[in-house]
Amino acid sequence: MTPTAPEFRTALARFPSGVTAVTTLDREGRPYGFTASSFCSVSLDPPLVLVCLARTAESYPVFAGCDRFGVSVLRPRHRELARLLATRGADKFGGGWAVPTASGIPVVPDALCVLDCTVHDRYTAGDHIILIGEVRTARVGPGEPLVSYGHALHRLHAGPVSDPDG
Repeated sequence: MTPTAPEFRTALARFPSGVTAVTTLDREGRPYGFTASSFCSVSLDPPLVLVCLARTAESYPVFAGCDRFGVSVLRPRHRELARLLATRGADKFGGGWAVPTASGIPVVPDALCVLDCTVHDRYTAGDHIILIGEVRTARVGPGEPLVSYGHALHRLHAGPVSDPDG
């Protein structure tokens, strides 16, 4: 039996994922961004990543036509920024938190990882758009990621699983 939208959302919340801030500029140079946990690598050669965005999102029209975008992998201290970027109607860039990459894309300056991407492809999939980016630059720092699990944001408690059956 096909799950309802709330059932499907609850099922997917059982899969932990990192939290990212995805950002770009519109044609007039205004910044746009959203929080995404639907992010993953696609290819090593060329280096490709993907991120998914609801077609109902406020920033959808901008991302549907942009040439570049940035992905900032967030840290636990970015919890409020993640919430801000996920809030409809919020002034997402009014706090001055973003800094530009060499290509001008706004990103989180102290993110765990920052990827500066050019758009490689776009695909419509159901009620979302899949945005595939070719990574042009990557900056990585030490630390732990902010994790989404069970409809909440968490810290990752680092350390390998010692019991393979645990």
